Amino acid sequence: MHPAYSVILFTTTSGAGYGLLALLGLSAATEMALPRTGALIALLLALGLITFGLLASTFHLGRPERAWRAFSQWRSSWLSREGVLAVATYVPAVALGLLWLGGWGTDGLLAVVGLLAALLAALTVVATGMIYASLRTIRQWNHPLVVPTYLAFALAGGATLLLVFASFGGVAGLVHWILAAAGLLLTLLLTLLYWRAIDQQPRDLDAAAAIGLSHLGPVREWEPAQTAGNYVQREMGYQVARRHAGRLRQLTLLGLALSLLFVIVGWFLSGLATGLFAAVAALLLFAASLVQRWLFFAQAEHIVTLYFGATRA
Repeated sequence: MHPAYSVILFTTTSGAGYGLLALLGLSAATEMALPRTGALIALLLALGLITFGLLASTFHLGRPERAWRAFSQWRSSWLSREGVLAVATYVPAVALGLLWLGGWGTDGLLAVVGLLAALLAALTVVATGMIYASLRTIRQWNHPLVVPTYLAFALAGGATLLLVFASFGGVAGLVHWILAAAGLLLTLLLTLLYWRAIDQQPRDLDAAAAIGLSHLGPVREWEPAQTAGNYVQREMGYQVARRHAGRLRQLTLLGLALSLLFVIVGWFLSGLATGLFAAVAALLLFAASLVQRWLFFAQAEHIVTLYFGATRA
């Protein structure tokens, strides 16, 4: 599949934003809580990342002004469900910010609003992953590890950003460091497992299967349907060289490993250094996320390419 940079930005920035929002919501009732000023700034960052990602996703649409119509198909479309959940998440997120800003409400009310924000944020990430995992026409996406990997990247992104705010705020506790390290380690392991799984998947579909003539044996194209490329070939038939894909995978793993290393080393430091190490870890994770998400699209093979000369899918 042709990697759409708008969608890559959307899934990476909004994923980190939803991860941070979910953890901020949970922190309203736990020992992870930040000072009120730091919590408000972190909440603004989370909403900023989410909003930027959602706006970036509209640039992938042919008619962005019709994006509102996507909300009407929530009964059958994961894309529509994602849109509904994304909008719904703003309600408890803004309510949580207002409660912190005004110093209103009891601890119980903050906990309820925070848990609702965390739940909706997590469900939105699940819906984003299901947009791809539900497509049976793309074997690399129609895989049970796609949604967990999306959730893991969101958790790691949110946890490292929360660690940054906690470190600079002087309230970073053991739970912040463990959460960031665990999120990064989980992301690293799931990424490796996902790549191994799709590499080992059998490519058992061919042109005969595409037209329902497998029982007749091998089928080859007599002549192409057109003499020039078309939209389907450009968008669905994008290919990345194996050596380039391998190097990009190594860069992704290196970024995740270094991010985890900076979190671990930062735990043994003190003062400003802890915040700086946490910030570097967050930046490395974001860079690794961009590369991983680009590969997620570039290495996807749509079975429609079998109609245009591909031998296997």
